[in-house]
Amino acid sequence: MGHHASDIQCIGLTNQRETTIAWDSLTGSPLYPAIVWSDTRTIDTVRSLSDTSDKGVNALQSICGLPLASSFSAVKMHWMVNNVPAVTEALKQSRLQFGTVDTWLIYHLTGGLEGGTIMTDATNASRTMLMDIHTLQWSHEALRFFGLENIKLPKIMSSSQAYGTVREGSLKNIQITGCLGDQQSALVGQKCFSVGDAKNTYGTGCFMLFNNGSSPVISKNGLLPTVAYQFGRDKPQYALEGSVAAGGSSIHWLRDNLGIVSDAEEVITLAAQVKDASGVYFVTAFAGLLAPYWCPEARGTICGMTQYTKREHLARATLESVCYQSRAILEAMDKASGTPLRSLKVDGGMSKSDLCMQIQADVLGIEVDRPDMCEASALGAAIAAGFAVGVWKSIKDLENINSKNGTLFSPRLAEGKRQKMYGGWQEAIKRSCSWLSSSA
Repeated sequence: MGHHASDIQCIGLTNQRETTIAWDSLTGSPLYPAIVWSDTRTIDTVRSLSDTSDKGVNALQSICGLPLASSFSAVKMHWMVNNVPAVTEALKQSRLQFGTVDTWLIYHLTGGLEGGTIMTDATNASRTMLMDIHTLQWSHEALRFFGLENIKLPKIMSSSQAYGTVREGSLKNIQITGCLGDQQSALVGQKCFSVGDAKNTYGTGCFMLFNNGSSPVISKNGLLPTVAYQFGRDKPQYALEGSVAAGGSSIHWLRDNLGIVSDAEEVITLAAQVKDASGVYFVTAFAGLLAPYWCPEARGTICGMTQYTKREHLARATLESVCYQSRAILEAMDKASGTPLRSLKVDGGMSKSDLCMQIQADVLGIEVDRPDMCEASALGAAIAAGFAVGVWKSIKDLENINSKNGTLFSPRLAEGKRQKMYGGWQEAIKRSCSWLSSSA
């Protein structure tokens, strides 16, 4: 790329949130393979934990802001403690170290057993269910609830400060000064620093975050409060978040499970060959539905097929599925904020498709704003790192960063057509959510 390691002032790191790692604090070795955020082996664990509280899945909501759900780290760690003997034994002997991916990476980059930093930032900690979202400290009550009192926890730090230096390799002695969970990092990369700013990231899943200011908001519309970012000693900023479990992964399902396409690009090509999905709806609830539905019993459901349905229609319905779920989240955000969004910033892999973003604008009925460089998570980590060492002094200094050559998608559908299509989606959701109860 024409640069040398000596040109690098600092390093920012962004990571997949909630993915859980357990390792031995004495040896530094992992005790079990990491359990990724979308793994659903903990569904029964969620049920058993919710049964222990008269508040059900909201047992810890007043502390961490989150409902009990299979995606969050503490639920996965509780499962490991009860199902993996090596983890159980380590907990008994007070040598069980818990961490998310950021903790694991920074620990090893800064030296591991030889003085490596064991930390996490507030954005990642806010997705574990173990941090008090009001104080940004680990909660003793939450630890007791999950039976993790003797666990070793990383230090919670801000998203922008010095964590340590790289111990070896081509980046040796360079400071690591930025750390955010990937979705909050995208919020920063999209420069959503004002209350009311929102972005939607299209990756394996699909994640919409809405900046709601300096205090967490417990939503009644199926959204989750989360720490948006905290730069140095500044007060933390918070966001409301809605998540779609299957975004880009639904395209991979067409390729890997059904075998009807050879790659992701073919899905876009096929979808472009038809003007709509011809009444076909694909609810990609492979692991239940997240916000705003919160229906873990939902299952993947394809509705509306006829003898004339072709793979082109299924490809289009797959893209539309992500867009419909994004609309449901956006509507919940509009209710929570009281001020409807007029434009949505987008980034991530699927956002590179003009067709998908035009469908999104048509489904939402508002403009969709895509920057020239769509890897907003990486940019957000760089911004956080740069703030810590003075590359930028203030948010105002970022005005020209990734601000040119973007693309604005405006809705083209008539309002009646848009509402009719969305009405069909809502019917498909009802069938998906009732599938297990109907077939039991």
